[in-house]
Amino acid sequence: MNKKSVSIVVSAYNEEGNVEALYKEVKKVLKDVDIKDVELIYVDDGSSDNTHKKCQALQKKDKMVKIVHLKRNFGHEIAMTAGMDYAKGDAVIFMDADLQHPPVYIKEMIEAWQQGYDIVLTKRVDNVATSAFYKFCAKSFYKILNLLSDTKIPEKTPDFRLIDRKYIDFLKNFNEQDRLFRGLLSWIMPNDKVKVIDFVAPQRLSGESKYNFRKSLQLAINSIIQFSVKPLRFSTYLGVITAFIAGMLGLWVIGEHFIMHKPTPGYATIMVTMIFLGSVQLIVLGIIGEYIGKIHMEVKKRPLYMADYETQEEVKKVIRNGGKKDI
Repeated sequence: MNKKSVSIVVSAYNEEGNVEALYKEVKKVLKDVDIKDVELIYVDDGSSDNTHKKCQALQKKDKMVKIVHLKRNFGHEIAMTAGMDYAKGDAVIFMDADLQHPPVYIKEMIEAWQQGYDIVLTKRVDNVATSAFYKFCAKSFYKILNLLSDTKIPEKTPDFRLIDRKYIDFLKNFNEQDRLFRGLLSWIMPNDKVKVIDFVAPQRLSGESKYNFRKSLQLAINSIIQFSVKPLRFSTYLGVITAFIAGMLGLWVIGEHFIMHKPTPGYATIMVTMIFLGSVQLIVLGIIGEYIGKIHMEVKKRPLYMADYETQEEVKKVIRNGGKKDI
């Protein structure tokens, strides 16, 4: 099995203050790594600042730097997909440009891969940049996700990881429009060739996190829907339970009227029951609607992205369509 080359895919969205610092850190680490053939692929996810120009400046002085310039902001998952499509290494390391995935661990990841591990994950044991409330929400999210999902996703394992070429080639066969890399990887992950490296995420060097509450919530919903039909089963169970409650309430009203001879005004009971059942119906319809919405987007089979692939020698137009790259 070849273990001669490594591709480092860096997702960057409005990270003009970080791309050069990351490059310097990576170069420093690579001096102590027993791999000579390394490419550093910056994936500019449609940045509106000078991220692309900063990457081009690095590329002019170092042919190791490649650039995938997405034509608009397609999102973090698609950015990683674009980088994966053009990575040529026998292993691919994924990381973000904000330096919260410390490059110093690249050496340890490559050494683990050389020792026979096909997948090397990282586990964020702490994040000095996040509040206690955010950490609580993240922990709760993983508990709910793994309760509802058929594919278990390890907690606190970010997209900072190394994947061997054979799994990279397999991942390329997936063509979901709305994807979650962590879930896809967990779906194919072997049990015996995975290593986990603990790390502490430092403060960002520059800029702000691109994941606000809305994006985090959307990620949580997508994560559950993509890997499980349990919410639909929950809807069924909820319908059965509410029907049972309604039946018991009906029997109580009949018994109260004909046996106890204590008829009570029914306006309040009727209103509460209608509101309760109406709310349940809306919840169930919302869950079904989420799944139908995902189907609606997937059946369109639109290309995942459009980008320029830039090296020192040339620039190629790229369209990702149906699991293939058209150049």
